[in-house]
Amino acid sequence: MVYLQQILFLIAVVAAVWIFSKKVAAIRRNILLGRDENYSDHPDLRWKNVFLLAFGQKKMFRRPMVALMHFIIYAGFIIINAEVLEIVIDGLFGTHRLFAGFLGSFYTFLINAFEILAIGVLGVCVAFLVRRNFMKLKRFISHDLDGWPRSDANYILITEIVLMTLFLTMNASDTLLQARGYGHYADHNTGNFVLSQYLQPLLNGLSDGALVGVERACWWLHILGILVFLNYLPYSKHLHILLAFPNAYYTRLLPKGEMHNMVSIQNEVLYAMQPELAPTDATPPAKFGAKDVMDLSWRNLMDAYSCTECGRCSSACPATQTGKALSPRKIMMDTRDRLEEVGKNIDANGGEFKDDGKSLLHNYISTEELRACTTCNACVEECPVSISPLEIILELRRSLIMEESNAPQEWNGMFSNIENNFAPWKFSPDDRDKWAEELAGQS
Repeated sequence: MVYLQQILFLIAVVAAVWIFSKKVAAIRRNILLGRDENYSDHPDLRWKNVFLLAFGQKKMFRRPMVALMHFIIYAGFIIINAEVLEIVIDGLFGTHRLFAGFLGSFYTFLINAFEILAIGVLGVCVAFLVRRNFMKLKRFISHDLDGWPRSDANYILITEIVLMTLFLTMNASDTLLQARGYGHYADHNTGNFVLSQYLQPLLNGLSDGALVGVERACWWLHILGILVFLNYLPYSKHLHILLAFPNAYYTRLLPKGEMHNMVSIQNEVLYAMQPELAPTDATPPAKFGAKDVMDLSWRNLMDAYSCTECGRCSSACPATQTGKALSPRKIMMDTRDRLEEVGKNIDANGGEFKDDGKSLLHNYISTEELRACTTCNACVEECPVSISPLEIILELRRSLIMEESNAPQEWNGMFSNIENNFAPWKFSPDDRDKWAEELAGQS
């Protein structure tokens, strides 16, 4: 019977890891569909971003209470799941609480710490469920989250509550069996744990066999729940748990608000003014800006997968807050949805993308949304994991204007003035010089 449990456990772990690895490989493939960009510069600053933004959650602490609650869940996820190592070893080798034997009283200290974290995680998850579903905060009731995204957050919070409850119940039944001196449970004397002991009165009326059933059921459901959660992550906004770290490392180090110039356009202007510099074999750029996800950089696509859908970008966006069509959060969600669609297309066509008549621009993100952006950079500044919706907006807008000549009349007038008068106004350089001379004479 013990060997059967070990075999079943091994099958469950191998299957979960294989399915997870397959999905991660697909996500990596999708991200690398983007244009190549080099982010190998200044590794010291990049590692600093990892520790401050990903590990330290620096930007989260602009709202201290919410940040503290989020940090409890984060710490719980990292620290409590260290216990999973013991569960995996026990499951593979048929042991029980393997670490208790050689850690002694320190093992009890660790489990007590885990239980305190577990009750903290449980309480915070309940608070977040109330906050998301009953307090009606604007960024959580936005239509961006209609359908699956709203349910996704609730599913994760409920799963965390269930996992923490299973953990505490497992400890309560285990220590109760130790106290009764039943079977191999008597081999360990960890004593009661700090919080699970208060669940023992609920279990004390059970027979030894029933209590073993409760302990084993909690043990299996706890580890299977973690394995299911592992494979749910790639389909959820909670993929940021993993991608926040590389995303923080590869974040842009340019000054905030500085835009990427298009080298091809700069060269066109340079060659027009100084033809002698133009290479004889110069070829025009294939396209300007981005129309679909393959035209964006790989880091833009990793941004899309890293989005937490927290809505801080949209709550800071002046366009969103004044009722415009633009929502930076929706820009990231639409980019991820289109990228997933492209990935499925590639899988269905033997590794090659077959034109489906769709594109990120127009089919997912509208002209109205792009024109509403003021390029103020507030969305980038507010994002806890340094995602940049602005870069995607600018690339799509460049395609809209430079590939489709699709711009409002007011913009076209400004473009024409810049081209002819070297300024956004309709006055010629001579008129501006004259105006400046008149001002100087008056002074």
